[in-house]
Amino acid sequence: MLPPGPVLIAGAGPTGLSAALFLARRGVAVRIIDSAPEPTRTSKALGVNPRTLKLLESTGVTAAIEAEAQAMRTLRLHRRGRPLASLTIDWPALGAEHPIVILPQARTEALLAAALADLGVIVERGLGLVDLNQTDDAVTATLSDGSSGSTPILFAADGAHSTARKALGLDFAGDGWNEPWQLIDVDLTGPAADEGWIDLRPDGPFVCLPFSGTTFRLIGFGPPMLDHLPAGWTAGTVRWRSDFHISHRMVSRMTAGRVCLGGDAAHIHSPIGARGMNLGIEDAYVFATCAADAVAGQAGRLADYGRLRQPVDAAVVRNVRRLTSAVRNTSRTADLLRLAIIPAVARTPFVLNRILKVGMGLDHPVLLR
Repeated sequence: MLPPGPVLIAGAGPTGLSAALFLARRGVAVRIIDSAPEPTRTSKALGVNPRTLKLLESTGVTAAIEAEAQAMRTLRLHRRGRPLASLTIDWPALGAEHPIVILPQARTEALLAAALADLGVIVERGLGLVDLNQTDDAVTATLSDGSSGSTPILFAADGAHSTARKALGLDFAGDGWNEPWQLIDVDLTGPAADEGWIDLRPDGPFVCLPFSGTTFRLIGFGPPMLDHLPAGWTAGTVRWRSDFHISHRMVSRMTAGRVCLGGDAAHIHSPIGARGMNLGIEDAYVFATCAADAVAGQAGRLADYGRLRQPVDAAVVRNVRRLTSAVRNTSRTADLLRLAIIPAVARTPFVLNRILKVGMGLDHPVLLR
């Protein structure tokens, strides 16, 4: 039996909030902290995939997300501005009980936090993890207000620059790419409100996703995207923008003693495929199951979390890297291959569905044992 005290969750993004919610619903005492003084206000991650919606179904958050999210039913693929394929996703053929929906991360987090508050758990903001030490019996966490406390289990969901991961001395192996990518949320006239749009251009990909009325998310690199919109499109107000560099990295261990890592603290990759937030919520679900069992006295369940999640998350990072490499490649050879391969794949449901399952989070089962 583990020592008494709440499970401590460092980080109140989607991964940390989901872990707290899953634990609280199991009757496990939980404390969640975040160094940011306020919740995020920006859109950040947008796609909430079928796997995530299934995992959150019993919490009521799925219904809340679907009530305000934008559905995306069709994906249109182009090469050099000319249509290559139009994909209308057959959700039952993918084994999905929910479609992928588009909702700004700020709203997803707000809905998770509201469900957590209904269970009496409030995020302690402006309070971050600055160090940790552990014994066989407990983790001592030092916090940014100078206090310290003991917890039977620490779940580190504290982002790509994770304090917990660094304190544990865990390797975060991988690589990064030099070119700056653009994220832009902008009001557009021209594109359909329920369709995704990808144009594989000679100087870099152009991706457009709908998420709120006439507001769309643009993703790509190369020339300024707003200066090179598809014919007939017009840009209005820019709601948010950010430049970033892509890295693909995986932590060497997701469980170290009584500390478990999830979300961006454990793995990072490109936004192509929309897996980041969703993979973190899946981590949270498996962690909460293992941690609740550990609190109830089942020895070895924290180690099970790492055993179960490490290969799954590492495979997703590899697959997303391959997918992004294919989209990123601007060589003449890659361009000609797309012209030949993409229409053929679009006409082959078996192959197409295998590819789509990567983005939908349906490429593997959620293992709990």
